[in-house]
Amino acid sequence: MRMTELAWFKSSYSGSQGDDCIEVALTDQAICVRDSKDVARPHFAVGRDGWASFVRYAARG
Repeated sequence: MRMTELAWFKSSYSGSQGDDCIEVALTDQAICVRDSKDVARPHFAVGRDGWASFVRYAARG
């Protein structure tokens, strides 16, 4: 899938300053992640199971 076809969004927890944020885009197979400060750089994709594990880990603090 091309990056221009993805619907990127930030977390509702992201600040309005726009610094230190990532953006994600959902596909049927994966979660795509990119740096919101430099959207021209390549993104990476994580499988849905891997993303769920990451979110559980991050939620623990």
